[in-house]
Amino acid sequence: MNVFIAKRLATFLITMLGTSLIVFMVLEILPGDPALTILGVDAPDSAVEALREKLGLNRPAPERYVDWFLGFLTGDLGMSYTYSVPVSELIGASLYITIPLALLSMSLTIIIAIAMGVYAAANHNKVGDYGVMGFSQLGIAVPNFWFGILLILLLAVEMRWFRSGGFPGWEKDFFGSVKALVLPAIALATVQAAILTRVTRSAILEVSREDFVRTARAKGLSRRSTLWGHVLRNAMIPMVTIMGVQFANLLAGTIVIESVFSLPGIGRLIFQSISNRDLVVVMSLTMMLAAMVITVNFIVDLLYASIDPRIRVNE
Repeated sequence: MNVFIAKRLATFLITMLGTSLIVFMVLEILPGDPALTILGVDAPDSAVEALREKLGLNRPAPERYVDWFLGFLTGDLGMSYTYSVPVSELIGASLYITIPLALLSMSLTIIIAIAMGVYAAANHNKVGDYGVMGFSQLGIAVPNFWFGILLILLLAVEMRWFRSGGFPGWEKDFFGSVKALVLPAIALATVQAAILTRVTRSAILEVSREDFVRTARAKGLSRRSTLWGHVLRNAMIPMVTIMGVQFANLLAGTIVIESVFSLPGIGRLIFQSISNRDLVVVMSLTMMLAAMVITVNFIVDLLYASIDPRIRVNE
């Protein structure tokens, strides 16, 4: 088990280092000068050079990369070029919205997908199975931003059950803030739940054909007990794989959905930072999202070993 964790941890660290290099180099070669963007194209050269020196843009690229990456690891992300405040404060304020939104969406995805996938598998080749697969195919085909607009028109504009957009703030109105995330969470969860439903159904049907399932039934276990106690656990490997990928997709998907629902999360911040050529914020945000994806995949690998001990034994 220790060897398994050590290998996964080494892969995790190497991937993080390689990702940070790619993020820095890609943004480094982009055209444009942050100092010129801040001061304007008519600014005198002396003022531009003075600002470049103040921001540290005149230092060699390797030196700036090392300082940025070490700062990222310690939580010191530097100062925003545009807002002149610590980047960690900007990102922290945005994460208070984006992370709860992603977690709420993922929770809805898992609940809906497991319920519908198990129901479809239990009613294989019956009307219920065809109905679930039809709805899941429709869910995959519908873009989440378009579905979010439909939810606004129906539940916010017509029925007035929810707000059409905006975020009151956790401190001012906690329950109102949760309510403000419900519609975007549903819009995000629809596509992901549709995909996970099909994976869940396929995994359960495949495991149901194994010999140990027939043995459990022969011992007198009911169909329900066999399904929930034996089949579902062994079907979790492909499901956990998809869940890890989906959580990463949800984090990226919030960027578009936050724009649809006017939420001041990571999406708005990254759009503003790109427009203002605030490279230090863009680099930190991009690296943070990549680090989340890498971390989720690392956790999924550990869950593999917990669910199926054969994986760590074969390492």
